[in-house]
Amino acid sequence: MEKKSSNTSLNKAARVKNDEFYTQLADIEKELKHYKDQFRDKVVYCNCDDPFESNFFKYFAANFNALRLKKLITTSYVKSSIVGKTLPLFDIEGLKPESKDPYVVEINEVLDLNNDNAIGIDDVQLLLERNKDATRRLNGDEQYSAGDFRSVECVKLLKEADIVITNPPFSLFGEYISQLMEHNKKFLIVGNKNAITYKDVFKHIKRNGLWLGYRNINSDMWLMVPEGEKYEKIVDGVRLKHIMACWYTNLDTSKRHEEFVMYKKYEPGEYPKYDNYEAINVDVVTDIPMDYDGVMGVPITFLDKYNPEQFELLGSNRDRDQDPNGVYGRSSMLQGKEKFKRLFIRNKKVKK
Repeated sequence: MEKKSSNTSLNKAARVKNDEFYTQLADIEKELKHYKDQFRDKVVYCNCDDPFESNFFKYFAANFNALRLKKLITTSYVKSSIVGKTLPLFDIEGLKPESKDPYVVEINEVLDLNNDNAIGIDDVQLLLERNKDATRRLNGDEQYSAGDFRSVECVKLLKEADIVITNPPFSLFGEYISQLMEHNKKFLIVGNKNAITYKDVFKHIKRNGLWLGYRNINSDMWLMVPEGEKYEKIVDGVRLKHIMACWYTNLDTSKRHEEFVMYKKYEPGEYPKYDNYEAINVDVVTDIPMDYDGVMGVPITFLDKYNPEQFELLGSNRDRDQDPNGVYGRSSMLQGKEKFKRLFIRNKKVKK
């Protein structure tokens, strides 16, 4: 009974919240190509991914040697309801593909097992078929079910990892980030844009412990959805839904060191002040005035241009607990009307 109660939030994430989305391989390839040197000799952990169906597993397994990985670990919570899109379901020693038993796959090397002079996903299939030590069931514990990223087994695997790459349940995103930070892990994960202002996320962004990946924040993602869930279009037989998602990471990017070029100058008539903040409102990121040295409220899409050497990130207009002084975290009002999510910033390199 205790285990069932403790898993209420994860069950909601998978069923009630309908946030069980799957990342397309093309989106993974476009983002991860920027970090290839950072994967060398590293243990990569994908801890919210059914290896049979996950494109994260497919990417790292097929490119294991090219990326010079030390090890790849992948765990599942329940078997994916998107069937047969990555690896065909085949018998593995000790596992039944038709079951929903959570399991872990650990790969230390990928050889040319089919003798075609290339390393690919077919070699990974042969590896898993032949090596019974590569795959095993997960058992869970008294508090969390098998495969839950918070379970003792999965936390032990997390401690072994250097970098975590996955698409975690959006409704548990704050808790997921907190766990990564607690264990001081490098990561690259997919999350909802609105998570930027979550209490357990924004505090890390503010202290420069977390930032956005290379994908433009204005370019939303089309994620795969399980059969039976609502979708917006079908491409090559895959059900897709438009999601306000982006990449969150603490792996270094060249993007966050680029200077954001501003061209506009401050004119009081163009930049009204908030009713309840000593700050001006800027509705469009490209309209940030280069000569204003005060506090500015900007859209959350500003993070796509955020260079911590150029700007100071002060707070947001969500979550009162973020600021012990009570300045930030309040709704931002402009002429009696509330503005949508805003970040408060100050230019460190004012150009008069």
